[in-house]
Amino acid sequence: MRISLIPALAAGAALIAFPLVAHAAPGGNTTTQGSFTYAVYGDAPYGVNSTDSSETDATPAFIDAVNADPDVTTVVHVGDIHSGKQYCTEAYDRQIADLWSHFADPMVYTPGDNEWTDCHKAAEGGGTYNTTTGQIDFVKDAQGNPVDYASGDPVQNLDLVRSIFFPEPGATLGGGSLHTISQATAFDPAHPKDATYTENVIWKRKGFVFVTLNIPGGSNNDTDPWYGAPTMSSGQATETQQRTAADLRWLDRAFDIASAEDTRGLVLVQQADLWDLDGKTPAHLSQYEPIVRSLAEHTEAFGRPVLALEGDSHVYRSDNPLEHGASCTGDEGVCSYDAWNSHPSYDVSNFHRIVVHGSTEPLEYLKLAVTPGGHQPTTATSFGPFSWSRHMED
Repeated sequence: MRISLIPALAAGAALIAFPLVAHAAPGGNTTTQGSFTYAVYGDAPYGVNSTDSSETDATPAFIDAVNADPDVTTVVHVGDIHSGKQYCTEAYDRQIADLWSHFADPMVYTPGDNEWTDCHKAAEGGGTYNTTTGQIDFVKDAQGNPVDYASGDPVQNLDLVRSIFFPEPGATLGGGSLHTISQATAFDPAHPKDATYTENVIWKRKGFVFVTLNIPGGSNNDTDPWYGAPTMSSGQATETQQRTAADLRWLDRAFDIASAEDTRGLVLVQQADLWDLDGKTPAHLSQYEPIVRSLAEHTEAFGRPVLALEGDSHVYRSDNPLEHGASCTGDEGVCSYDAWNSHPSYDVSNFHRIVVHGSTEPLEYLKLAVTPGGHQPTTATSFGPFSWSRHMED
């Protein structure tokens, strides 16, 4: 199996104390000096319909390829473990968890919308509101049973994801070990409901803080009522409000740690492309505005490099959507949208984001190198202490 490089195209609560520890490799080796490298991917494996398993079938070879990369010390998945045309079943979730157990290095995962928020949609096996009966017509199998776990209920599917992928707060997937702190055990006591968000974690390595947030695509759980009902349910409204508030507090915590410990930079990992209009008006992104505002304010005050890794819109992209007039690098050398206009008025220069390419075969990962003390120029493939390249199976 050969890995080929895809060239980049042209341009409260007390603080958590973190020991500056090295990652333990499967063979017991540790790295304490120099740069370190992560493999980042997401929106995979995808299928074009409920029976398409081609990317899932290709995943074992992809995992072997990542394991064979001697530079990689940690794997990060930015969410969406299946497409919006595949069903939300417990068997599938467990299949992915089993596949990921074969990663030799520690793996960190943040949930995407397709595995919980969007499970109510008929295309994913949920159902459709019947205007005549006032009930939900669920998608059913030949035996008359709902095909989705909990009939596609998003909250119950998120609970399922947590039980399978986050059974122990702070534990990672894959092999090796990585010390992370989960919001489930480090929440603000003034907000006890934040203990629910076991998927939100923070870790530190060589002076860099990493933080994951459960921010699904579809405009943060969207304003479209679940199952296409006439009005949004109280359960949907409550879910969005509580999770967004918890995310904002966890983001506060990450920047507090980064500032207090005089770290060299911060990396945010989430599923949602906070700037992708997806063919809609800017109002489509209104649910993200509190997060974007907090991120912009924190980044500017922090004054050091902040990198965001995200998926959702699937197509590779490298830019600074918080800086007016910033250039963009995208597939085929064309930017599909002017990101800054999605949330205008910000002008923050020490920020960069990468949309990790996904949803296509061959599967690929972003090879992200972090160099303590690095001061590389902002280009299509570098930003201060960060540099990256795209890799795929050939």
